[in-house]
Amino acid sequence: MSEYSWPSENGRCTAAGAATAWPETVRSLPVGTSIAGEVVGRQPFGVFLTIDGHPEAVGLARVDRMPRCMELPTVGQHIVGEVVWHAEHNHQVGIGLREWREHEDLLPRFVERIGQVVAGRVTKIAPIGYFVRIADCVEGLVPLTEPVADLAKRVREGQDASVRIVAIDPEGRRVVLAAEDIA
Repeated sequence: MSEYSWPSENGRCTAAGAATAWPETVRSLPVGTSIAGEVVGRQPFGVFLTIDGHPEAVGLARVDRMPRCMELPTVGQHIVGEVVWHAEHNHQVGIGLREWREHEDLLPRFVERIGQVVAGRVTKIAPIGYFVRIADCVEGLVPLTEPVADLAKRVREGQDASVRIVAIDPEGRRVVLAAEDIA
Protein backbone atom coordinates (compact mmCIF):
# COMPACT_ATOMS: atom_id res chain seq x y z
CA MET A 1 0.00 0.00 0.00
CA SER A 2 1.29 3.48 -0.84
CA GLU A 3 1.55 6.22 1.77
CA TYR A 4 -1.60 7.85 0.35
CA SER A 5 -4.97 6.33 -0.46
CA TRP A 6 -8.65 7.24 -0.76
CA PRO A 7 -11.28 5.68 1.53
CA SER A 8 -12.84 3.86 -1.44
CA GLU A 9 -9.49 2.19 -2.18
CA ASN A 10 -9.62 0.66 1.30
CA GLY A 11 -13.18 -0.64 0.80
CA ARG A 12 -14.73 2.02 3.04
CA CYS A 13 -16.93 5.12 2.83
CA THR A 14 -18.79 5.25 -0.46
CA ALA A 15 -19.85 8.64 -1.81
CA ALA A 16 -23.40 7.36 -2.45
CA GLY A 17 -23.73 6.10 1.13
CA ALA A 18 -22.44 9.38 2.57
CA ALA A 19 -24.91 11.40 0.46
CA THR A 20 -27.87 9.26 1.47
CA ALA A 21 -26.98 9.43 5.17
CA TRP A 22 -26.07 13.15 5.12
CA PRO A 23 -29.21 14.61 6.81
CA GLU A 24 -28.96 12.09 9.67
CA THR A 25 -25.17 12.62 9.91
CA VAL A 26 -25.55 16.39 10.37
CA ARG A 27 -28.41 15.94 12.86
CA SER A 28 -26.61 13.38 15.01
CA LEU A 29 -23.10 14.90 14.79
CA PRO A 30 -23.46 18.65 15.46
CA VAL A 31 -20.38 20.86 15.76
CA GLY A 32 -18.74 20.19 19.13
CA THR A 33 -19.61 16.49 19.26
CA SER A 34 -16.81 14.23 20.50
CA ILE A 35 -16.10 11.37 18.11
CA ALA A 36 -13.83 8.39 17.66
CA GLY A 37 -13.08 6.60 14.44
CA GLU A 38 -10.66 4.73 12.23
CA VAL A 39 -8.45 6.30 9.57
CA VAL A 40 -9.55 4.86 6.21
CA GLY A 41 -7.75 7.14 3.78
CA ARG A 42 -4.71 9.38 3.78
CA GLN A 43 -3.86 12.28 1.48
CA PRO A 44 -1.32 15.13 1.65
CA PHE A 45 -4.15 17.45 2.76
CA GLY A 46 -5.41 15.27 5.64
CA VAL A 47 -6.91 11.96 6.71
CA PHE A 48 -10.36 10.48 6.11
CA LEU A 49 -12.01 8.46 8.83
CA THR A 50 -15.08 6.45 9.60
CA ILE A 51 -16.90 7.66 12.67
CA ASP A 52 -17.81 5.06 15.27
CA GLY A 53 -21.58 4.53 15.32
CA HIS A 54 -22.03 6.31 11.97
CA PRO A 55 -20.82 3.86 9.31
CA GLU A 56 -21.85 6.02 6.33
CA ALA A 57 -20.34 9.26 7.67
CA VAL A 58 -17.06 10.46 6.19
CA GLY A 59 -14.82 12.49 8.50
CA LEU A 60 -11.89 14.60 7.35
CA ALA A 61 -9.12 15.93 9.58
CA ARG A 62 -7.30 18.51 7.43
CA VAL A 63 -3.53 18.92 7.55
CA ASP A 64 -3.86 22.72 7.87
CA ARG A 65 -4.92 22.06 11.46
CA MET A 66 -2.01 19.72 12.19
CA PRO A 67 0.92 20.95 14.28
CA ARG A 68 4.16 20.97 12.27
CA CYS A 69 5.89 18.60 14.66
CA MET A 70 3.33 15.83 14.18
CA GLU A 71 2.69 13.22 11.52
CA LEU A 72 -0.53 12.25 9.78
CA PRO A 73 -2.16 9.22 11.41
CA THR A 74 -1.85 6.02 9.41
CA VAL A 75 -4.62 3.99 7.77
CA GLY A 76 -6.12 1.67 10.38
CA GLN A 77 -5.21 3.91 13.33
CA HIS A 78 -8.04 4.65 15.79
CA ILE A 79 -8.27 8.36 16.64
CA VAL A 80 -10.45 10.70 18.71
CA GLY A 81 -11.54 14.24 18.09
CA GLU A 82 -14.38 16.70 17.77
CA VAL A 83 -16.71 17.78 14.96
CA VAL A 84 -15.64 21.27 13.81
CA TRP A 85 -17.62 21.76 10.56
CA HIS A 86 -19.92 20.16 7.98
CA ALA A 87 -19.35 20.36 4.21
CA GLU A 88 -22.62 19.65 2.43
CA HIS A 89 -21.13 19.87 -1.08
CA ASN A 90 -19.08 16.69 -0.51
CA HIS A 91 -20.88 15.27 2.54
CA GLN A 92 -17.88 15.43 4.86
CA VAL A 93 -17.68 16.05 8.58
CA GLY A 94 -14.68 18.15 9.58
CA ILE A 95 -12.80 16.71 12.54
CA GLY A 96 -10.33 18.40 14.86
CA LEU A 97 -8.13 15.66 16.27
CA ARG A 98 -7.65 15.75 20.04
CA GLU A 99 -3.94 14.95 19.72
CA TRP A 100 -3.48 17.95 17.40
CA ARG A 101 -5.54 20.31 19.58
CA GLU A 102 -3.30 19.58 22.58
CA HIS A 103 -0.44 21.21 20.65
CA GLU A 104 -2.31 24.24 19.29
CA ASP A 105 -1.85 26.54 22.26
CA LEU A 106 1.87 26.06 22.82
CA LEU A 107 3.12 29.10 20.91
CA PRO A 108 1.03 31.79 22.67
CA ARG A 109 2.54 30.67 25.98
CA PHE A 110 5.87 32.04 24.79
CA VAL A 111 4.62 35.61 24.18
CA GLU A 112 5.18 36.48 27.84
CA ARG A 113 8.74 35.14 27.58
CA ILE A 114 9.92 37.65 24.96
CA GLY A 115 13.36 38.87 26.01
CA GLN A 116 14.17 35.75 28.03
CA VAL A 117 17.09 33.46 27.29
CA VAL A 118 16.09 29.80 26.87
CA ALA A 119 17.92 26.58 26.13
CA GLY A 120 17.26 24.71 22.93
CA ARG A 121 18.69 22.42 20.30
CA VAL A 122 19.60 23.30 16.70
CA THR A 123 17.29 21.34 14.37
CA LYS A 124 18.18 22.68 10.95
CA ILE A 125 20.63 25.01 9.24
CA ALA A 126 19.18 26.92 6.29
CA PRO A 127 20.31 29.70 3.94
CA ILE A 128 18.31 32.19 6.05
CA GLY A 129 19.72 31.13 9.44
CA TYR A 130 19.21 28.19 11.76
CA PHE A 131 16.24 26.75 13.59
CA VAL A 132 16.27 25.94 17.29
CA ARG A 133 13.67 23.80 19.10
CA ILE A 134 12.89 25.61 22.37
CA ALA A 135 10.05 23.29 23.48
CA ASP A 136 8.13 20.28 22.25
CA CYS A 137 6.54 21.41 18.97
CA VAL A 138 8.01 24.95 19.18
CA GLU A 139 10.90 25.99 16.95
CA GLY A 140 12.24 29.42 16.16
CA LEU A 141 14.60 30.94 13.64
CA VAL A 142 17.89 32.62 14.46
CA PRO A 143 18.20 34.80 11.33
CA LEU A 144 21.47 34.78 9.44
CA THR A 145 23.80 37.63 10.49
CA GLU A 146 26.95 36.29 8.82
CA PRO A 147 27.80 34.35 5.67
CA VAL A 148 26.33 30.84 5.80
CA ALA A 149 29.84 29.35 5.37
CA ASP A 150 30.96 31.06 8.59
CA LEU A 151 27.80 29.92 10.37
CA ALA A 152 28.44 26.30 9.35
CA LYS A 153 31.84 26.44 11.10
CA ARG A 154 30.28 27.07 14.51
CA VAL A 155 26.71 25.71 14.32
CA ARG A 156 25.62 22.14 13.57
CA GLU A 157 22.36 20.21 13.77
CA GLY A 158 21.81 18.56 17.14
CA GLN A 159 23.93 21.12 18.96
CA ASP A 160 22.66 22.70 22.21
CA ALA A 161 22.15 26.46 22.04
CA SER A 162 21.09 29.32 24.31
CA VAL A 163 18.85 31.78 22.50
CA ARG A 164 16.92 34.92 23.37
CA ILE A 165 13.25 35.05 22.38
CA VAL A 166 12.99 38.22 20.26
CA ALA A 167 9.45 38.03 18.82
CA ILE A 168 6.45 35.72 18.65
CA ASP A 169 3.82 35.79 15.89
CA PRO A 170 1.14 33.28 17.00
CA GLU A 171 -1.02 33.80 13.92
CA GLY A 172 1.90 33.37 11.52
CA ARG A 173 3.26 30.57 13.74
CA ARG A 174 6.71 32.22 13.83
CA VAL A 175 9.28 32.62 16.57
CA VAL A 176 12.27 34.90 16.05
CA LEU A 177 15.32 34.15 18.16
CA ALA A 178 18.75 35.69 18.69
CA ALA A 179 21.87 33.64 19.42
CA GLU A 180 23.19 33.94 22.97
CA ASP A 181 25.57 31.00 23.21
CA ILE A 182 26.31 27.88 21.24
CA ALA A 183 27.45 24.91 23.32
